[in-house]
Amino acid sequence: MKTKRQSKILELIRKNDIETQEELLAHLLKDGFAVTQATVSRDIREMKLTKVSVNGGKQKYTTLNDTTEDLSEKYVRVLRDGFVSMDMAQNILVIKTVSGMAGAVCASLDAMSIHEIVGSIAGDDTIMCAIRTTEDTIAIMKRLRKIVEQ
Repeated sequence: MKTKRQSKILELIRKNDIETQEELLAHLLKDGFAVTQATVSRDIREMKLTKVSVNGGKQKYTTLNDTTEDLSEKYVRVLRDGFVSMDMAQNILVIKTVSGMAGAVCASLDAMSIHEIVGSIAGDDTIMCAIRTTEDTIAIMKRLRKIVEQ
């Protein structure tokens, strides 16, 4: 029953802009699920649902996976906006950014979870990334070039 209910919750939040637990409860009751507000609250917590802003200042429930896709676009935008150039020294990738943007661009790279990047550090306009191998560095440069040139 719990699995069916949580599947229904996912379906409901994808099809509707549900702003409150009470709205979600009403939809579930309408669809034949005998639940309480406490059960809905537990489901929201277990499913790690979150709220995001939508048009008009309202909010709606969504899954963390949905927000991750939205965030990925933001990370790409930050990378494009701040990127100036890049160069490599064996397995070290050096990225030049607009002044003051290195921290944001570095955070975007970290959020993209590029597994070849072992670690990164940012100054004001320069990022240094430690890459696993020289070959990986070349591959990452190609990937980043595709992203910033789109």
